Amino acid sequence: MFESGVPFPGTMLVRIPSASLHGIEAYLVEVEVDISPGLPAFIIVGLPDAAVRESKERVRAALRNCGFDFPAKKIIINLAPASRKKEGSSFDLPVALGLLAFLGVVKAENLSQFLFVGELTLEGSLKSVRGGLPFSLLAAEKKLSGLVLPEKNEREASLVRNLPVYGLEHLLEVIKLLNGSDEIKPASYSLSELMGEVRQEVDFSEVRGQQQAKRSLEVAAAGGHNILLIGPPGSGKTMLARRLPTILPDMAFEEIIEVTQIYSAAGILGGRAAISQRPFRSPHHTITNTGLVGGGNFPRPGEVSLAHYGVLFMDEFPEFGRQALESLRQPLEDGQVTISRVASSLTFPCSFMLVAAMNPCADVFFASGLEVNCTELERRKYYSRLSKPLLDRIDIQIEVPAVQYQDLTGRPPGESSAEIKKRVSAARKIQWQRFKGRKIFANSQMNSKDLRQFCLVEAEGQKLLEAAMKRFQFSARAYDRILKVARTISDLAGEEKLSARTIGEAVQYRLLDVF
Repeated sequence: MFESGVPFPGTMLVRIPSASLHGIEAYLVEVEVDISPGLPAFIIVGLPDAAVRESKERVRAALRNCGFDFPAKKIIINLAPASRKKEGSSFDLPVALGLLAFLGVVKAENLSQFLFVGELTLEGSLKSVRGGLPFSLLAAEKKLSGLVLPEKNEREASLVRNLPVYGLEHLLEVIKLLNGSDEIKPASYSLSELMGEVRQEVDFSEVRGQQQAKRSLEVAAAGGHNILLIGPPGSGKTMLARRLPTILPDMAFEEIIEVTQIYSAAGILGGRAAISQRPFRSPHHTITNTGLVGGGNFPRPGEVSLAHYGVLFMDEFPEFGRQALESLRQPLEDGQVTISRVASSLTFPCSFMLVAAMNPCADVFFASGLEVNCTELERRKYYSRLSKPLLDRIDIQIEVPAVQYQDLTGRPPGESSAEIKKRVSAARKIQWQRFKGRKIFANSQMNSKDLRQFCLVEAEGQKLLEAAMKRFQFSARAYDRILKVARTISDLAGEEKLSARTIGEAVQYRLLDVF
């Protein structure tokens, strides 16, 4: 607990618990408000950024517009620990409360019970801040009596159960709470209210034709495999990719908390209490390296982290910058990305499925029945934009041909997302049991030891795999990818060993290696 006191006559020192963000995690900041006789001054120390330094003007105006006198004293605000940089406007509320304690409006000893965060408007209203959920997790970890924050952050903060959360709209309401008013009650939401109804706006039944592509996406979803779709414009690559989240298993509560924490820290929850559907992120190919993997002066999560436990769709894959593409290698391999700075480094989680799409060659448009109008040299130049190590990390590489007229007009609607999802969920359940007690949840994450243990190939499958390795000169990494995909295909079929059929299907998904 924090202690407040009056160390010397004529002075006052108040300590108020608050917090700041470091990546997606919150850490405790002790706001020390020292008021003493002397020339009037208002000084903020503790490595504040511009937004923190400007809080003194917001606090001054807010107190006056709420009917309180601003102390004509020497005021020093220290944000401890002083060695860490502080950013944002969330310290307005604790600073204002420290001044109100000096004025006798609130009792100083009551300020140590809660964690306070919030930005003040000039008339005293509380504006939302980034990181409502991380602040709530921190308050629960430190065993404080509750969290006081802006009303617009209340719902996300309420995801942390058994912690009283007070989402308030005005500084005067905070004063009432601290003075023991019965009017102010903590938030009370059920989990169903916070999660909201899961609605799917798209469905696989809307996709005509493309049976092989739909099958490959089912396999990718069942094993958590990355996939590359190669086909002409208009063949349905984007349409297929947007429907992939609809067949992925439902998110567990722990996953919802983790993903929501990322969005909360980034300030892009958009009024939602939680991210209860698997994310689908589709950055434009002009995105910077920082925008893709995260970073900045105060590092923020990038698109790979915003796609955590969901799908990252990269259309026009070769058009992305070379540095941005190569920066994907660590996230794809490790499921996390580390941002290093001079003062410190931090790690963002980014366990996502990559769905990439590209044309067969640059500047080509397929009309039905026409050949590609580019030379082999142009094709090689186009594909050379993608490095071999990056392509090796994509388990499934398939062709998505132009849709035929009869597929558009004659075929009945295909399977719904719900039907495919049942098979995917059943296969994932097998994998969860297989890797129980480990930090692995899908076949795509198996290492070499796992492959030897769980990917036992039947005799006929061994012969087929050996022939394919010799004919297409697969790399060792491609060999591992084939076994992982074959393991998933067998899980979908409920088979223990890898048969020649599953090996054959898995080999077909190595398009760039085969051709």
